[in-house]
Amino acid sequence: MNVQPSPSEPAAAAAVAVPEAVPALDTAGPKDPGTGPDPGPGRGAALVPIVLVVAGGLSVQFGSAVAALLMPKAGALGVVTLRLAAAALILLVVCRPKLRGHSRADWGTVVAFGVAMGGMNTLFYQALDRIPLGIAVTLEVLGPLALSVFASRRLINVVWAGLALVGVVLLGGGGFDRLDPVGAAYALGAGAMWAAYIVFSARTGRRFPQADGLALAMVVAAVLSLPLGIWESGAKLTVPSTLALGAAVAVLSSVLPYTLELMALRRLPASTFAVMMSLEPAIAATAGFLILDQALSTTDALAIALVIGASMGAVRSQAGARKKKG
Repeated sequence: MNVQPSPSEPAAAAAVAVPEAVPALDTAGPKDPGTGPDPGPGRGAALVPIVLVVAGGLSVQFGSAVAALLMPKAGALGVVTLRLAAAALILLVVCRPKLRGHSRADWGTVVAFGVAMGGMNTLFYQALDRIPLGIAVTLEVLGPLALSVFASRRLINVVWAGLALVGVVLLGGGGFDRLDPVGAAYALGAGAMWAAYIVFSARTGRRFPQADGLALAMVVAAVLSLPLGIWESGAKLTVPSTLALGAAVAVLSSVLPYTLELMALRRLPASTFAVMMSLEPAIAATAGFLILDQALSTTDALAIALVIGASMGAVRSQAGARKKKG
């Protein structure tokens, strides 16, 4: 994939790990292109953005664990609807995006962003309903990793792609015999949608100010998911306890991470952020173990470590190539 250099290009590196990184990157950082992120006055201040990033990752994955607990009550599609609808309402209230003054191309971009967002969430929760959280996130992260490899066109990234492939083979036990093949396919599909999310998130960030595009795309995703959620769960979505848990998932998996990452990226280089977020599968595995009692085998842990290493290597290679060009 030929990625043209742009002010938002660092988002491609950070997004190797989590999609929430992209909207934050598009809106964060100093306005003067001649300055870098604020390093902070001292060592204590330098640790603050790192803590914020870790907190954001914990929030995302523990939110996914709460979503898994909610699925028996509302179904996978119902949980997606609750999460996207609640997040859309919160972002509309907070961002108050302007509806006028946008071209047809602007609206086309934000709709494509919303479709990618809705597809990513729908496929991921379908996977989460069938396979462990840590494995689902590990398979999903292959989409952004592939995007990074194709965008960089560097030979070293073929090595990282091969390392990730070894991890996937280990997860599948040589053929995915011990994993639900449908769940694994959903996770890989979510990864493909994650890659599309990254592309359209960067484009939306260039066309809409602040987080306006994100809020509008979230509305698109919520509207698209609504018929599916009603079809699967119907009146179950209106149960007060289900609504409360759905709102909690929206806050933990969307609103809170966006805020924490936005704050962190004002003082943290995008490449450092991306490497840290490559630890997402490990955080997901921890959340699955603590909340869902999903223990991983030694082979699973090794496979996840290989994918994490591949992601970190790809991000480092991409950042190094960018510095040479600069």
